[in-house]
Amino acid sequence: MTEPILKTVPPAAGKADVLRVTWCGLIVNLLLTGLKLVAGIIGASQAVVADAFHSLSDLSTDVAVLVGVRYWSAPPDKTHPYGHGKIETIVTASIGLALAAVAAGIGYNALTTLHEKDAGHPGWIAFAAAAVSIVTKEALYRWTVRVGRRAKSPAVVANAWHHRSDALSSVPAAAAVAVAVFFPSWSFVDHVGALVVAMFILQAAWAIIKPTLGQLVERSASTDVRDQIERIVLDTPAVRSTHAIRARYVGSGLQVDLHIQVEPQMSVLDGHEVARQVRRRLTEQGPDVTDVIVHLEPYLPDGADARTPAPKEE
Repeated sequence: MTEPILKTVPPAAGKADVLRVTWCGLIVNLLLTGLKLVAGIIGASQAVVADAFHSLSDLSTDVAVLVGVRYWSAPPDKTHPYGHGKIETIVTASIGLALAAVAAGIGYNALTTLHEKDAGHPGWIAFAAAAVSIVTKEALYRWTVRVGRRAKSPAVVANAWHHRSDALSSVPAAAAVAVAVFFPSWSFVDHVGALVVAMFILQAAWAIIKPTLGQLVERSASTDVRDQIERIVLDTPAVRSTHAIRARYVGSGLQVDLHIQVEPQMSVLDGHEVARQVRRRLTEQGPDVTDVIVHLEPYLPDGADARTPAPKEE
């Protein structure tokens, strides 16, 4: 007996929250990009200009989430019977790759200009822009990550970390400007600050990309997750045993395929009800389970063969 059950993730309310916070993030990133770019140029700070391009990269990931959520939240259909969760994984990976590209560009520019003498010394206007970015992007991170976790969306959580990486990258940028202002002969510190910014961004990019690689190559869920699934199944009345548990992530949802054993004398109708209870318990109590396929088998003593007919009663 093999019967699937599906539920859509995220729900409509979660989708509305995702759209709201992402639109706000896009507007904030647009404003911060302009602020830091102008302040970095006027204040002669390479670190702040580099940080402006980091904010600009946030715009692309905001757009990716705004476009992607309309597709990955769509219910299963004839052409995608298992849902559209892989789209979310692809969007998440794209955000990570965009971050890595930005880090590479900033790092390369900082290294190649490290020994160049600046035409001017960084000014306080650049420091002020970096400070505004730190406060604003940290607040945006907290809001976005809260929405992403509530909607159980790794793409939105990844975008939140993109916001936090922008806040973190503004810290060395601000510090580099402050040092260069107080010690004009140390203007090279601004270049070093840009390099530190690149390292922060690259670390955030890898943290985002790493889990998506496992999902794209169909890596199984962790041992702890499978153990949790097994406990829920074995707690279901009439289930004598379970085995061959397979679980994989499709987007933010977990698809489960398993075998359960029940008493051989159980009727097809009763077996169907047990399988239904297993599916219901996993989708309600399991770790983000959206799809369950249950294979029903007879429970036999060790060494017995399910193909051998049971002995007739005298």
